[in-house]
Amino acid sequence: MIDEFAKEYLHGDLRELREVMVWKLDGLSESDVRRPLTASGTNLLGLVKHLALSESRYFGEVFGRPFPEPMPRWDDLSARGLDMRADESESCEEIVGRYRRVWAHSDATISALAVDSPGFVPWWPRPDVMLFNVLVHLVSETARHAGHADILREQLDGATGEGR
Repeated sequence: MIDEFAKEYLHGDLRELREVMVWKLDGLSESDVRRPLTASGTNLLGLVKHLALSESRYFGEVFGRPFPEPMPRWDDLSARGLDMRADESESCEEIVGRYRRVWAHSDATISALAVDSPGFVPWWPRPDVMLFNVLVHLVSETARHAGHADILREQLDGATGEGR
């Protein structure tokens, strides 16, 4: 019983954080969502792009349920860091749409598996994991980037917070 509670609790937090990330783009122009606001070139739309890629990997290949659309590989060194920024060739609608499709795929994985279902994360020091570990990691990762998005959005127009 506690396992199902923990799984649903973490999944609920992840759902809320995803919506926060998309809200951070609301009302901004195409140029503002991709305006680099850090030395590394990170932009708001890039954070959403990064989270779509990360979530597709963690709830996809880690559990043998690959996301059905082409995505860069985690071990492609030439693509490292490029997922934190979006350029003019990638529309906001395209990236947010992909993120939402990743949510549906991830939600299906989370619903189908028990919280102690095994997965394998080859890029982690302790690669044998359970769904629980990945849920905690993705909640943490998404919350961290929601904080980044809050700072970037505040720099653009002063808007802060978690929602409308």
